[in-house]
Amino acid sequence: MHREKPRPHEAVVVTGIGVMLPNTTTVGQFWNNISGGRSQVGRLTRFDGEEHGLAVHAAAEIGAFDHRAFLPELRDNHAAKYTREILIAMSAVEQARQDAGLDIGHHDPRRVGVLMSSSRGPFAWWQRVLTGEEPGAFSDKGAMFRGLPGCPASLSAIYTGAQGLVSTVSNACVGGHQAIGLALRELRSGTTDAMLVGGHEFPIVPEVAKCYAAMGGGVMSTERDDPSRAVRPYSADREGFALGEGSVVVCLERESVARARGARIYAEVLEARTFNEAAHATSMDLTGKVTASFVQDLLSDAGRTADEVGYYCAHGTATRYNDLAESRAMRALYPDRTLGQLPPISSNKPIYGHTFGIAGIINVAATSLMLHHQRLAPTINLSTRDPECDHDHVFEGARDTEFDLAVSLAFAFGSQTAVVALGASS
Repeated sequence: MHREKPRPHEAVVVTGIGVMLPNTTTVGQFWNNISGGRSQVGRLTRFDGEEHGLAVHAAAEIGAFDHRAFLPELRDNHAAKYTREILIAMSAVEQARQDAGLDIGHHDPRRVGVLMSSSRGPFAWWQRVLTGEEPGAFSDKGAMFRGLPGCPASLSAIYTGAQGLVSTVSNACVGGHQAIGLALRELRSGTTDAMLVGGHEFPIVPEVAKCYAAMGGGVMSTERDDPSRAVRPYSADREGFALGEGSVVVCLERESVARARGARIYAEVLEARTFNEAAHATSMDLTGKVTASFVQDLLSDAGRTADEVGYYCAHGTATRYNDLAESRAMRALYPDRTLGQLPPISSNKPIYGHTFGIAGIINVAATSLMLHHQRLAPTINLSTRDPECDHDHVFEGARDTEFDLAVSLAFAFGSQTAVVALGASS
C-alpha cells in the first residue's frame, strides 16, 4: 500500500484525448501505433536536405489534411483565413472535447479553458512568408491570425465556446508539462471545471533542422535507408532524433465534475513540477542526482514514493546527453537496486519523432492510455543497448503489467526539466 498524503485539493482526471499526428487522427490509431510500435517516421519530403547542406532524410510528416471532417461547424470563409497548422490544432482540441464527451453548453463556459504549448508557434508560416512562398500573406485580415503563436488556442476556444483561461506556453520541450501544471492550478483553485490542454508544433522546415545540425553530429538522425529506424533511443548505434509535427490535446477535469456526468476516465494527473537547474544552457544534469531529487520532490507532493513507480515515460530523444541523463537519474533514484530491479522505461519518439512543444503532452496522453489499458508501450529500434543505458527498457514489444503510478519526463534547452506524475483511475 502506498503512503497517502492529505491533499487539500480535488483530484484532476484525464477524460479525453485528441490527436492529429502523422497517419493518426483518432485515439485508437494513436494507441495502436504506440503500443504496437508502428513508426510513423518516413522519408523527408517537405524539403530536400541535401539542397540545404543537411544530411537529414527522415521526418514524421502529416500528409494531406482536410479539417472539415473534424470541424464541421467552421465556416469556409473563416477557415480560409487560417493556416493548415491552425486547423490541425483546432481539430485536436475539438477531438479531445468530443472524446471526453464534454458538452460545454451544459456547463458554465466561463469555467472551461484552453491551454496550449508550442516551442516556435507559427514558424512554418513565417518561413513561407519570408521566403516569398506566400505572396498574398498580408492581403487580408487573416494575417493577424496566421502570425500569432497563441491563435490556435484562441480560435479553438471560440469554436468550442470555452470562455475560461485561454493561453499558450512557449518553453521548448518542457512547455507541454508546464501547460499541464498550469491547468492543474486552475482546476484545483475551484474556478475551473475543465481544461483542454495540448500543444501544436510544425518544425519540419530547413531552418529548424539547420539549428540542430549546427550543434554537431548525434543530434539529428542521418538515417537514409530505413526512415522508420531513424530514431533509436538508448541504442549504441543511435544518431539523434527526427523532426515530427502535429497537435495533441488532453481534456482535464475535476473528478467530481467528470463523475457527475458519467465520463470515462483514462487516468489521474497527480502532480506536475517544473525546475530550472540554472546551469548549462544547452545541456542537462549528467550526474542524475539533480533530476532524481526533483522526481522525488514531485512524488512527495503527490503523497507517493519512487519505490511505487511502475513506469517512466521518457523524453527519449536518442541523443547521447538525454539518454545518459535519464539513465543516470534512474540509477540515482534507485541506488540499492540491481539493473534488473529498476522500473521499466520507454520512449515514443521513434514513433512520432521529436515534437518539441508537444512532446510532454504526447507523453501524458500515451501514459494515460497505458494506465487505462494496463499495458506499457515499447521503445522500438533498440537493438544493442548503450552499456551506460542498461536498465529495464520495454523494447521487446508491448508489455502487459499491473501498475498505478507513472512518471513522465521532459528536458529542454535553458537548463530546464519538467515532470508529471499520473495514477490509475480507481
